[in-house]
Amino acid sequence: MNQDLSIVSLILNASWVVQAVVLLLAGVSIASWAAIFRKIISLKRVQSLNDEFDREFWSGTSLNDLYAAANQNAKHSGPMERIFASGMREFQKLRERRMDDANILLDGARRAMRASYQREVDAVESNLSFLATVASVSPYVGLFGTVWGIMHAFTGLAALEQVTLSTVAPGIAEALVATAIGLFAAIPAVVAYNRFAHDIDRVANKLETFIEEFSNILQRNLGVQSPSGH
Repeated sequence: MNQDLSIVSLILNASWVVQAVVLLLAGVSIASWAAIFRKIISLKRVQSLNDEFDREFWSGTSLNDLYAAANQNAKHSGPMERIFASGMREFQKLRERRMDDANILLDGARRAMRASYQREVDAVESNLSFLATVASVSPYVGLFGTVWGIMHAFTGLAALEQVTLSTVAPGIAEALVATAIGLFAAIPAVVAYNRFAHDIDRVANKLETFIEEFSNILQRNLGVQSPSGH
């Protein structure tokens, strides 16, 4: 007798536990792919905005002009521009309080930029923990469905006097579908997590470099004049 061993048929004929596992993994996979595409778009935007501000920062525009532009463009600025704005804001507040000690001015600006840096990195790393969870848990959820399906299949075979490959195959196949879908959900999440972690490290390193370079500029300007240019 011919048996339909297509994936859809196997899932429809599986036990309710296996069906629930498959449904859960399918939902997790969809959510994972949605998170991956959102992260791809957001990282490209972050890198583009950072590169754009980096070019403008080193173009010779005065710090005051850059700060004014950053305040006007606050809703659409990138992480690097927001870090710059936080440092300049604290620097100018301390100058308005007539803080003449260069170390106090530089430490205040640096602390403000570090706090802003941490917020920006946390924002860029959003959804990474979800991908890591999907990558680590999905195979085990699929394995649970497989073990349960095999137990259910052998329980049904216990009442048969003669067991052949044709009677065993459907039950085993429907159980293995859960593991396959678990791997289908986990593998893209692993690849995406590793790629995003690498890209985020590059963004973080670039932001840290900018903080050091901007701090050096402020230090040089303090020795000569107020920060009106590079």
